[in-house]
Amino acid sequence: MMLPMLAAGLAGSIFGDHCSPISDTTILSSAGAGSHHIDHVLTQLPYAIIAAVISFLSYIALGLSGSIIVGLLAAFALLVVTILVLKRISVMK
Repeated sequence: MMLPMLAAGLAGSIFGDHCSPISDTTILSSAGAGSHHIDHVLTQLPYAIIAAVISFLSYIALGLSGSIIVGLLAAFALLVVTILVLKRISVMK
């Protein structure tokens, strides 16, 4: 379970990096694009939250089953369901 534990730590750090308005990469990328850095954070939040929820649920499945394969299958299934739901929502608009 060492590999999933390291992956969870890295996933959390990347989530924090994308959602933090005082992150160096957020400030530099918004400055490079010529936009306000809070606007950049607000555009990144939906993507980061979707990825965090999928990761969280996959880690729950991994923890309950004890199998890395089950965790990966849960992540893949949740990603496919999320894509289909977002596609349906965009078609309805």
